[in-house]
Parts: sequence; C-alpha cells; structure tokens
Amino acid sequence: MLIGRQWISDHIPHKGNMLLLDCVERWDDEQILCIASSHRSASNPLRLGGRLGAVCSVEYAAQAMAVHDALVRKKGGDGPQVAGAGYIASVRELCMEITRLDDIDGDLAVSATRLAAHSSLLYSFVISTDRRMLVKGRIIIFVEPDALENRQSPESVAAKQEAPDV
Repeated sequence: MLIGRQWISDHIPHKGNMLLLDCVERWDDEQILCIASSHRSASNPLRLGGRLGAVCSVEYAAQAMAVHDALVRKKGGDGPQVAGAGYIASVRELCMEITRLDDIDGDLAVSATRLAAHSSLLYSFVISTDRRMLVKGRIIIFVEPDALENRQSPESVAAKQEAPDV
C-alpha cells in the first residue's frame, strides 16, 4: 500500500516545502523505500544559488528514517501522532557519485535500513535513480529523550517501573 505525502506530513515534523518526500513505496520493520521529486523544484528550501548540492541528500535520507521510525512506532501502538524532534548526530561513510541533485531528471529512490534503535537511531541509506546509485552512507540520529520511551521494549519499561528509585 502506497503511503502518501499527507500521511508523511501528519507523522513527521517537516511541513510545506521542507517536506522533501512524496510517498513511501514500501516498508517493513527494518527498511523503507521512499520516492521524492522535490530535488527538481525551484522552491526547494535547501537550494543555494539555484543549485541543490548532493550533500542535501543527507536530509532526504534523514526524513525517510523519520518516516520509518513513525511507521514502526505506529505499528507497535507506541508514540505520539507526530514524532519528536531528532537531530543528525553523525554522518559516516558518505559516498557521493554526483555533485548536484537538481540536475537529476528522474525521481529519487530514498532507501534506508535500520541497523540499531536504542538511545539513538542508526541507519544506512542509498539514494538512487533509475537503478543508478547516487549517494550512500550511514546516519546516526539523536532522538529527544521524551521520545526514547517509545523505542524501549515492553520488558525494559516494566523493569524500569519495578526498579526502586535510588
């Protein structure tokens, strides 16, 4: 089932032109594939001097990760309607085969795979078009402490409730 832009807007903090993703094509507990066309838009807020640098792909990937996290939490019945703020803490192994996104004619396929979800979220990502890899890397997202309880297992929450205050 295709998940559209309105659902995405309702579940992550990004709104208006800053919402870069068009839809979720598919997802499961570990990975997500989103489609984006906003890299071609002249009103893309990440453009500088009329150009959209390839490094902006990190924001596309981070939004896909936020959507994935919202979908996983919603499936588990945890969490608020809109995810709390997350902050990019680290980008590693960033490999860019291009210098710009705005001159890519096709839609972007933004895929992300969750590697860990504890006090922060660790994902690998690949951005491609027409089966051509454009950018890949890994991102660690720091999640606001209020949102962390929604990522804990029921067993750890129960243990925390039973543990005496020190």
